[in-house]
Amino acid sequence: MDDGDLARRFVEPGYSTADWPEITVPSHWQSTELLRESDGPVLYRRDIDPTPLAAEQRRFLSFDGIFYFGDVWLDGRYLGATEGYFFPHTFEITEFARDAPHAHAHALAVEVASPRQPDRTAKRSVTGVFSHWDNLDPDWNPGGIWRPVRVRDTGPVRVSWLRVLCTEATEARGAFRLDITLDPGTTPTQAPVTLVSTVTDTDGHVLAETVTDVDLTRRGTTVAIPLSVDQPPRWWPWRYGDQPRVTVELRVDVDGVRSDHRRLTTAFRDVTVDDWQWSVNGEPIFVMGANQGPTRMALADASAADLARDVQLARDANLDFLRVHAHVTRPEFYDAADAAGLLLWQDFPLQWGYGRGARKQAARQAREMVDLLAHHPSIAMWCAHNEPLAVEFQPGEPITPKAAARVGASMFLPSWNKDVLDRSVAHSIHKADPTRFVDLHSGVLPGLGSGGTDSHFYFGWYHGEMDGLAPTLRAIPRLARFVSEFGAQAVPHDAAFMAPERWPHLDWEHLFEHHACQKQQFDRYVPPALFDTFDAWRLATQRYQAALIQLQIEDLRRLRLAPTGGFCQFCFADGHPSVTWSVLGHDRAAKPGFAALRDACRTVLPMLEPRRGLVHVANEGRNRYLGATVEVDIDGQIRTFVGDIEPSSLTFVGRVHLDHRTGEVRLRLRHQDLAPIEAGYDDLLDWLRIVNDAR
Repeated sequence: MDDGDLARRFVEPGYSTADWPEITVPSHWQSTELLRESDGPVLYRRDIDPTPLAAEQRRFLSFDGIFYFGDVWLDGRYLGATEGYFFPHTFEITEFARDAPHAHAHALAVEVASPRQPDRTAKRSVTGVFSHWDNLDPDWNPGGIWRPVRVRDTGPVRVSWLRVLCTEATEARGAFRLDITLDPGTTPTQAPVTLVSTVTDTDGHVLAETVTDVDLTRRGTTVAIPLSVDQPPRWWPWRYGDQPRVTVELRVDVDGVRSDHRRLTTAFRDVTVDDWQWSVNGEPIFVMGANQGPTRMALADASAADLARDVQLARDANLDFLRVHAHVTRPEFYDAADAAGLLLWQDFPLQWGYGRGARKQAARQAREMVDLLAHHPSIAMWCAHNEPLAVEFQPGEPITPKAAARVGASMFLPSWNKDVLDRSVAHSIHKADPTRFVDLHSGVLPGLGSGGTDSHFYFGWYHGEMDGLAPTLRAIPRLARFVSEFGAQAVPHDAAFMAPERWPHLDWEHLFEHHACQKQQFDRYVPPALFDTFDAWRLATQRYQAALIQLQIEDLRRLRLAPTGGFCQFCFADGHPSVTWSVLGHDRAAKPGFAALRDACRTVLPMLEPRRGLVHVANEGRNRYLGATVEVDIDGQIRTFVGDIEPSSLTFVGRVHLDHRTGEVRLRLRHQDLAPIEAGYDDLLDWLRIVNDAR
């Protein structure tokens, strides 16, 4: 909104907004019909009712999230600027509360800007997927005051910063470290200041308490306080144990009177990652997960129930791991993951290419991310940057030789993004949180001066065929340590946005640009031209995705710890109507790929290697199954194998004969301590026959 010098006048205390439209806060401004096409900046104004403030009290105004730049005024006086969408920004307004007559409301004015990033290879804003990602509509602008605005009173000394880290979690001992910054204001108090730190369990029993005297000799005194507990209750991923949590409370007393306090829910647990081999509380685990983008493209519009539902659906899919892909989501999501025992890989919001001007701000915001989230036991690791490549095209469109050369150079040669920006961000994260593994960048293959990190492979979509993943990983084991992206697109059940009544003359260009649909890849693997109806083609895309997920997850489970430490399928659930790699549509209706993901990630799984007829059983649980029976049913002919299944193991069972005539294949595992487990291969064998015929 712009009206001459309005941006100057609207901050004045007497300015009238009687003719301004109203907008709900928190929200993104494009969620409002009037501003649906606006890229901003947008001016916000409202009155804050005054309340009395005692002489020894202080008052603070906090914005939990402004997307992305903000300028804030109160009663016509400039409070300051904000940058960064996912963490709070706080201003002291004590003098306003004392100076203004209580009969008059305070005039709060905010200008918010969320500028588009026109150069995809040199972005400036630290917004991750919200600025540049093929799974979201590029016309969407997430700008706005998208998180709550709060006014809070404290005593003369407040806690301006608190970080809680779990530094030890053995059976015998658990320990937290509290990093605290105290703000005594412009005139430090001469009264004694005491910090009281406690840890309590869910029943309210105090497990530990410390009392620390603090000398506030300067503004912004920082204190580190250790807290230890004998025989702590330990938090586990859901597959391996319970999720007991504790409350850490910090109280600041000035001359014996409470001045400020903070309370966080956390847990005792230890997660280590060594060359992509994982352990939790000292026990090795093989992690099975998926990538998750924003629950909704308009993340502010997602309810707490929506965020918790995505966590529960991941549990329903037998996942113990979600990668929060190139964004920081809402607090309710992390709380739900803590409660559900779901491990999280947390990306910092860097996606593809950034310019040199982003470095300082990115390093600062990386510390803010750790401060905001480090107390969550579900967060297992951090990642500084997803695919730090100079991508000047949208994935799925034809690539010119020049663009391909630039991407190749970004991948295999030293670059500013990989070697300067990412190292700065990773250093900032590690300095703030030395207890967790930090992935320098995701999806970088070995190159000049780099051993590579985790791998992104799209066999059966961007390259090769669906059965090409395992041979490649066996040929180059370093690439197999952790595959953090793989998959294929499939059309969702609710496809009204595609105008299916126009079949076969869909607006493919529009669907590609705004709904991620990559016809170029579909033409190769599931060609629309081969199907008479939209419904038949949609079902074929879903069956293809499911077959690919089943084969590639089982291939990765067959490489368990030799050297694969786990995987993340791409991706789990859509944030808006689109044709993507997700197994859940924007309405959370499950594609067949969801069942394939769920079944392939069962704790105990009999598996058939369909190229050579090898039969294995993967067991990610702690139980041993002596004398288990595996039946292989091939077109009604049954072969039976009997043997022991060890805990946390991959067991070779035997070999069966398959040929091009093989039809129905089912595996059944039986044991007295297990419900019967079945695995079917009919769709997968059908697609592999198509692949082989094409060859």
